[in-house]
Amino acid sequence: MSSPNDLAKQQAFVQRTLEERNIRFVRLWFTDVLGFLKSVAIAPAELENAFAEGIGFDGSAIEGFARGSESDMLLKPDPATFSILPWRTEAPGAARMFCDITMPDGSASPSDPRNVLRRTLDKAAKMGYTCYTHPEIEFFLFKSQPEKGVAPVPVDQGGYFDHTPAVVGHDFRRQAITLLEAMGISVEFSHHEGAPGQQEIDLRYADALSTADNIMTFRHVIKEVALEQGFYASFMPKPFTDHPGSGMHTHVSLFEGENNAFYDASAEFHLSKIGRSFIAGILKHAAEMTAITNQWVNSYKRLQGGGEAPSLINWGQSDRGALVRIPMYKPNKENSTRIEFRSPDSACNPYLAYSVMLAAGLKGIEEGYVLEATPNAAPLPANLNEAIVAMEGSELIRQTLGEHVFEFVLRNKRAEWQDYRRQVSAYELDRYLPVL
Repeated sequence: MSSPNDLAKQQAFVQRTLEERNIRFVRLWFTDVLGFLKSVAIAPAELENAFAEGIGFDGSAIEGFARGSESDMLLKPDPATFSILPWRTEAPGAARMFCDITMPDGSASPSDPRNVLRRTLDKAAKMGYTCYTHPEIEFFLFKSQPEKGVAPVPVDQGGYFDHTPAVVGHDFRRQAITLLEAMGISVEFSHHEGAPGQQEIDLRYADALSTADNIMTFRHVIKEVALEQGFYASFMPKPFTDHPGSGMHTHVSLFEGENNAFYDASAEFHLSKIGRSFIAGILKHAAEMTAITNQWVNSYKRLQGGGEAPSLINWGQSDRGALVRIPMYKPNKENSTRIEFRSPDSACNPYLAYSVMLAAGLKGIEEGYVLEATPNAAPLPANLNEAIVAMEGSELIRQTLGEHVFEFVLRNKRAEWQDYRRQVSAYELDRYLPVL
């Protein structure tokens, strides 16, 4: 959290920029429990009051926030997240800030995903750690908006790293990256992924809260650029049976001050005891957290569908199908020592996903978990129901999310599973109707 003095400086910067850049609309962004972006626009004249007191709204109208009897909530804009929206080029312009959700008494809302992650990061800080993350975000570009009963058509037939005139993703990625960098979000790599129409853009390392904010911004920017170019972008984990799904492999490291806590010059893979215990924590609690990192029915079609998606609770250095991979150490790059957590998909709620991942790793450090070889690795949950059952009995996930979010997620996912189970699929009709 910023100090009062820093906060005042940030607020003054925001108000000065609004005036200098002729910004007429300030969009206050926040995220519901399922990871969908929400917003309300206010006039610049209202911003001083928003900073001081917050903007009231009906929390019961937001998925997972509150019951009708306790609906009053406040949006408190975070000036550190201020950015002008570069795709709103007409004058007057528009800007956005992410918000923290508070109750009328000023306490943090237990249903705010941003607050859930902040609590976990506070715990890490008390242990002496700062958590840095770097996501590799995959998604699909389709030729048109989705229509019920109509198969999506990818914008190209390209494959991994393809660079041909027929691949339209070059121009798309260039425009998307230009907008992201205009908003202060640094991009490290971008390329065509393995499936037709599939793209990957990797964000640079940042602290975990900034990364989660950046992912939410990223998903919105990608959809904006797609619409502008006449396409449709989707973060659905597995839209095609015969092609790989879209993951969000996340590289993670812990720092103690300026030093990488995962680095040990004398250890195997140059990975410290802290790093090994962190991995052991993720592996031990992997099944419990899967309903958060892979929260949709469709997520399990990716996990069980091959294409280097992890299906087992294992780890390795060179195995790109492993749940946790240790990237190869580069000489004189101690600060880049990290692990790669490969199960999250790009449709998860990044605040909650990073909360449970970090909580599991920290638990491993606290309890001194020992990282062992995984030749006979247990499977990850094979479907959403198995993930729900694993999460239900997890004290760690309950504590990390808080009672309110934990119970809401369970209720929501049980309903989704029941709805899915009763549907008659195209597979069943095609396979059974002609012969039965």
